[in-house]
Amino acid sequence: MSDAMRLEGEGPIAFLPPRPEILARRAAIIADLEAMLSPGGLVHAERALKPFETDAYVAYRRLPLAVVLPKDTAEVSAVLAYAHAQGIPVVPRGAGTSLSGGAIPQEDALVLGLSRMSRILEVDLENRTARVEAGVTNLSISERVGPDGFFYAPDPSSQLACTIGGNIGMNSGGAHCLKYGVTTNNLLGVTLVLVDGTVVTLGGPHLDAGGYDLLGLVCGGEGQLGVVTEAVVRLIARPEGARPVLFGFDSATEAGACVADIIAAGIIPVAIEFMDRPAIAICEAFAKAGYPLDVEALLIVEVEGAEAEMEAMLEAIVTIARRHRVKTVRESQSATEAALIWKGRKSAFGATGRVADYICMDGTVPLSQLSHVLRRTGEICESFGLQVANVFHAGDGNMHPLILFNANDPDEAAKAEAAGNEILKLCVEAGGCLTGEHGVGIEKRDLMRFQFSEADLAQQMAVRAAFDPQWLLNPSKVFPLEGRPLLRPAPERNAMAGTAVPETFA
Repeated sequence: MSDAMRLEGEGPIAFLPPRPEILARRAAIIADLEAMLSPGGLVHAERALKPFETDAYVAYRRLPLAVVLPKDTAEVSAVLAYAHAQGIPVVPRGAGTSLSGGAIPQEDALVLGLSRMSRILEVDLENRTARVEAGVTNLSISERVGPDGFFYAPDPSSQLACTIGGNIGMNSGGAHCLKYGVTTNNLLGVTLVLVDGTVVTLGGPHLDAGGYDLLGLVCGGEGQLGVVTEAVVRLIARPEGARPVLFGFDSATEAGACVADIIAAGIIPVAIEFMDRPAIAICEAFAKAGYPLDVEALLIVEVEGAEAEMEAMLEAIVTIARRHRVKTVRESQSATEAALIWKGRKSAFGATGRVADYICMDGTVPLSQLSHVLRRTGEICESFGLQVANVFHAGDGNMHPLILFNANDPDEAAKAEAAGNEILKLCVEAGGCLTGEHGVGIEKRDLMRFQFSEADLAQQMAVRAAFDPQWLLNPSKVFPLEGRPLLRPAPERNAMAGTAVPETFA
């Protein structure tokens, strides 16, 4: 790799080097942006930029060139058209809850924050849809339509803060995705601003759009294909009732096998969540949810529907659990108790942060491999001298091992990252994949070659380059930096027209 194409970064995390010609024009760029944005739409003082230097993947941080906070789609379009003409990289940002470094900027990039675009524009209960701006939080949609008996299904643990735009970028899920699916299953349409400022609409308030499934391409695109400013999401009627039940086991192996057998029996609860002993202790100390502390593994299984339906489903689940020597079975007896059970689970990441620094992984494995992967995860962390707490969406095999370490010890931090990489490789070897809902970002970027062949990656990069020939949107993310197309001036055509990937970094 030539000096001009060298990578910059700490440890295993590298970024494309900032371009001096952009840094040299910073004052002029800020002046131009101030002229096109409404009051409060630009952040550029060094101290004010600090909150935008990282996301929830806090191990790495970079101060951006500036932060733009547009108030509507028109301003997003103007900013992107300007940045495209000037060759300035742009990093889209929602609430900054990304756990994979998806919103970490680089020094010559603008952060395009969508937090001011937080309006629920339209609710259509008859057709069970809502049109919202990208800065709307998941929870606020459910709160808006809850009194009418509806909710928005995807519910990441960060749903109080995370935004629809970020969820679309990472195709986020949550505890209830087992029954209701992840973001892509609840997304009907988007307003997308392309890299050159062109505004397009994909899908809409109807079941399915004609033509190519570009909506499916954008959902999970990690902000590299365009910037989503509005979305049409699916609303779901609330069930008659819901009941979470705690199942305690003397081994993680039995708990994992129980999950596999529940699904194999054709039973689809609304959620199946897993915690091991360290995670149980951490969450119980925080939430006082009444979790049993004398078990090695805990399943939270929630069923919903009419009373008779829930009773029948629970009877079948309990029968399966008893075959796996379940030690504790406890049904929630009230709405308050049910809320506490979920408070403990949804507070797991924050509660763990009170105990130690941690890296949260996001591999996905076949259900038949849960027990094996859990056992090997413990062995991997032990080999590095580290502790691990496991809490994850067991129903769809989306694992979230929390690797505990001391962030002030560089050696421990390096060991934690190395252990995380080994766990993600384990997930792929077990027949799974690198990510279930957190995205690739920078965290898993250099593992992409472990899952995909060079031909696979070339095809993916060709699609990305068709939307953004200069690779200006969220650079340094998703794809390994070596082997990327060389940056060069955009051709005189619409960014959607496409371009090949003829040259790469050495």
